Amino acid sequence: MFDLSGKVAIVTGSTKGIGKSIAENMAALGAKVVISSRKPAACEKVADEIKAKGHEAIAIPCHIGKKEALETLVAETMTKYGKIDILVCNAATNPVYGSMLNAGDEAYDKIMDTNVKSVFQICNMVCPGMAERKDGVVIIISSIGGFKGSKNLGLYSLSKAAEQQLVRNLAVEWGPHNIRVNAIAPGLIKTDFARELWEDPQKTKAVERITPLGRLGDPDDIGMLTASLATRAGNYLTGQTITIDGGRMITDPS
Repeated sequence: MFDLSGKVAIVTGSTKGIGKSIAENMAALGAKVVISSRKPAACEKVADEIKAKGHEAIAIPCHIGKKEALETLVAETMTKYGKIDILVCNAATNPVYGSMLNAGDEAYDKIMDTNVKSVFQICNMVCPGMAERKDGVVIIISSIGGFKGSKNLGLYSLSKAAEQQLVRNLAVEWGPHNIRVNAIAPGLIKTDFARELWEDPQKTKAVERITPLGRLGDPDDIGMLTASLATRAGNYLTGQTITIDGGRMITDPS
């Protein structure tokens, strides 16, 4: 059941943190994994680490904010493997922390272009090929920020809410072609991307206090479930946003 042998998976933003864990866990289940981020050296390093464990991986650098780079990522994967079975959209950006009043149009455009538009674009590139084979999995890494308001992460949270709606739309459109589309909404995970939120011990303690499991998340907490969701175990699940936050969203913070 938990087997991805013969499957080809693109994982964007997969050179560190959550994306790297997803790629490693999918490779461990037998998938041929495409490692992708902006920096070629970082992509090659992770691909080599995966291959050193006896799994298959290739590196294809990609700046997801550029449509031509996404087209190259898809084209080179098709040239190498002839198909794409699994697409994981993990890469994201958040250049601002603070009030939306001070964010400006440039920050808004960058966040929405990177976190939402690029996902829309690459899904439109990949899903038709999946439809031809009547099989495919798309997983978008969202955030619990997409469920609630935020004083300091307003634009980021807005983009993550938009991703969740995109998942529902794609699930309805592509479901008749046996393509499953779901989102994962992590809580606070100890990654470089979220460093601003956990580096301060006081902030960490505050989050741990309102989290039933009493700790921050680890990248593997997301990576393992995401990989399993791409297997036959997730065959009847689509259009959903799965929260992985140690119980934080169900807790009364009082």
